[in-house]
Formats: sequence, structure tokens, C-alpha cells
Amino acid sequence: MIFDIFFILLLVGAMFCVWHISVADFRRRIIPDAYLFPLMLIGLVITHFFPWICNTAESVAGAVLGYALAAIVGIIFERISKDKINTPIGMGDIKLLAVAGLWLGTTGLSIALIFACIFGIIWGRAKKQKFIPFAPFLFMGGFLSFITILFLL
Repeated sequence: MIFDIFFILLLVGAMFCVWHISVADFRRRIIPDAYLFPLMLIGLVITHFFPWICNTAESVAGAVLGYALAAIVGIIFERISKDKINTPIGMGDIKLLAVAGLWLGTTGLSIALIFACIFGIIWGRAKKQKFIPFAPFLFMGGFLSFITILFLL
């Protein structure tokens, strides 16, 4: 009973962090570490102590993969970009992908990235914007990835 209540409280805390990260990224194009690091710690606790879609080892591998993948993309865009101030991917997005990999593992992160990119492209085309907030779309993709892994795989 206490175990279940603690699990629910952790999920509520994670949703609180997700909401604030999404709003901050949507409004100001910044992902605050004040919500990102608690989301990471909650993900570590959940994947280690509770039954989840991935175990701790796959979770850490997903975090490393997410961070490395995003950092490589960021470095490539920074090298080819003429405007060094407004790079398409920032450190907040890189850390966010690491946290997504922590929560979803390698398979879940792959599925979440596909969903997030599709949603982001659709929204960007509809709004005709050069820069899009990636966090809300990654969270939507992560949720759909979680549902996909839970029920289909």
C-alpha cells in the first residue's frame, strides 16, 4: 500500500516537472534545470525500484544514447550553421533527450523520437515557424512510446 502511494506521488511529481518544462520551452525556448534534474532523479528511482517498461541497465544505456545522439546532432548543426547564436538544438534539449532515454530505454527513446519529430514537423509547418519548442513534442512522443511498448511489444 505505501509502495503504491509512493509510486503515485513520484508520477505526480514527474508530471509536474513535465508540465513546467513544456510551458517554459513553449514560451521562452528554454528548458530549466530546476525541473529537468528532479525529473531525471524521479526516473532513476522509478526504473530502479518499481516495475517499469525497462530495467535500470537499459535505462542508463538509453540516457547515454540520448545524450550522445543529441550532442552529435547539436555539434553538426553548430558547425554548419552560419548563425552561432541561434543553434537549432540547445543544451536543454540534449539533457532532455538523456532524461527521455532514462525513462524509456533505448527502444522507447527511438519510438519517442520518431513521434516527436513527426509532431514537431506538422506543428512547425502549420505555424510556419523556424524554431519549434521540442520538449512538448518529445513528451507527447514519450507518452505514445510508453503506450506502444506497454501494449504492443
